[in-house]
Amino acid sequence: NIGLINNLSSYGHLNKYGFIQTPYRKVDRATGKVTNEIVWLTADEEDEYTVAQANSKLNADGTFAEKVVMGRHQGVNQEYPASSVDYMDVSPKQVVAVATACI
Repeated sequence: NIGLINNLSSYGHLNKYGFIQTPYRKVDRATGKVTNEIVWLTADEEDEYTVAQANSKLNADGTFAEKVVMGRHQGVNQEYPASSVDYMDVSPKQVVAVATACI
């Protein structure tokens, strides 16, 4: 899949088992803050978590500005309570290939 290969060159890498991983910013559920800690997850690992879109608005203290954010969980894209978010995409271009991101 050419899109997957191009996307890999932007944000992904292969883990020691040869699976593609992509980076996510960890959300501290206790404080509600989006941290700068990067966690690399495979697609099947990501399915276990709620991931907010990278363009979600944040307050100056790193908490979500809205009580509800767009995200995905187990492949379902919809609004989720900010309090239920585990990770945040590192870039809005993370889910598209390099050529697509240039448009």
